Amino acid sequence: MGILNEFSLKDQVIVITGATGILGEAFVSAVAEAGAKVVIMGQSEEKANERKALAENLGSEALIVIGNVLNEEDMLRAKEEILAKFGTIDGLVNAAGGNITGSTLGPEQDLFSLDMNSIKKAIELNLYGTMIPTHILGQVIAEQGKGSIVNISSLAADRSLTRVLGYTIAKNGIEGYTKWMATELSLRYGDHVRMNAIAPGVFLTAQNKNLLMDDSGNYTLRAQKFIDHTPFSRLGHPTELQGTLVYLLSNASAFVNGETIFVDGGFSAWSGI
Repeated sequence: MGILNEFSLKDQVIVITGATGILGEAFVSAVAEAGAKVVIMGQSEEKANERKALAENLGSEALIVIGNVLNEEDMLRAKEEILAKFGTIDGLVNAAGGNITGSTLGPEQDLFSLDMNSIKKAIELNLYGTMIPTHILGQVIAEQGKGSIVNISSLAADRSLTRVLGYTIAKNGIEGYTKWMATELSLRYGDHVRMNAIAPGVFLTAQNKNLLMDDSGNYTLRAQKFIDHTPFSRLGHPTELQGTLVYLLSNASAFVNGETIFVDGGFSAWSGI
């Protein structure tokens, strides 16, 4: 088998939570192009149908599952629907997450007046929104003795980023969870069951454009700080995550376990000097 075949996901069943999000769109496209059957999981039926059409246009077979990653009953139902359709799960991409309104702290706000309920919601979405699907859908992968789980970490787990406290705490939790679960999965189920993570840098998307660009089309001060501390001197594009995702899901990374790969243009590597 040639090295290029090692990157193939042909006929594998890959579940993507948060598939209706911005990064989720790039992930659906990537696994579909790599030959996988795609399970599109999210809460927006309209966006899910768009992702399904995208996957099918790339020659993939796709299944939509509408559900909330924080709801265990939804995830149990999702498992039943996936197994009824495809009979197995070969990969899980935990892409559900994001910031919660009220969980961030602006520079003008009092440090000690944070909305703790919003902080808890941010932690729940970004940490438990990965753990719950893993412990329900990932069980299929573990018990069949082969498969890959990919979590989404963040620069915030490596460097302290101002404002995003709840998100930072959750992503640090993802780092610990990835290492712990990767260890337990392999020790208990063998060397063909793996868990790793991707830590994206700052990506310019339709979702965060208003935070990174002003009304004149110029970068905001915060966006420019990210650019100035990135050796590539630019923001990323969601498609630049695709190669890393396919690598971690495929046999090309067969001996990679418990790791986080930064896709950030060198941000995390540079001291700033």
